[in-house]
Amino acid sequence: MSAHANQIIDLYRRHAREWTARRRSGFQEKKWVDPFIALLPEMPSVLDIGCGSGEPIGRYLFDRGCAVTGIDASPELIEIARENNAEATWRVSDMRSLGLEARFDGILAWNSTFHLTPDDQRKMFHIFARHAANGAALMFTSGPSCGEVVGAFEGEPLYHASLDPDEYRALLNQYGFEILQHVVEDPDCGLQTVWLARFQNKA
Repeated sequence: MSAHANQIIDLYRRHAREWTARRRSGFQEKKWVDPFIALLPEMPSVLDIGCGSGEPIGRYLFDRGCAVTGIDASPELIEIARENNAEATWRVSDMRSLGLEARFDGILAWNSTFHLTPDDQRKMFHIFARHAANGAALMFTSGPSCGEVVGAFEGEPLYHASLDPDEYRALLNQYGFEILQHVVEDPDCGLQTVWLARFQNKA
């Protein structure tokens, strides 16, 4: 399984255009992005972790007044994001080592952290908290239960992993996030399992 996990970045680099074309078809995530935006202050800063090409979520956030900073480990996807929207901020960065000198009003990791191994996913909660302003909204997707699964994209293995829901709850609590909503395999959003939380700095 770890070998497949290590191939994720290369897979998205080689198939950046194909992935972008698929992401342009539909926007079922709007059901969740709207309540995420509703938690933000006016003119908010939003960090989109694993932003891909910036479509459709990054564009939607930007069009609604968010100052978007998108990061992705694929230079090819970041180049496309810049082509799509030069006014937002797009950076090539591996989320596992992310260390921006900024805190954000909202942090989004939609269908991105679930490509990490379980150990790397656990470490992401420190990174979330490190980049969250007090009261920041956090939204991410996971699997419905603990395990690793290998799917396929363009005929190649595509790795996914999930922690147990109770472990996600414990990590959110440990790092100062209060769970606001959690839906397992939302039938109105492509069976996505979604977490929406708010950060309250305990320091």
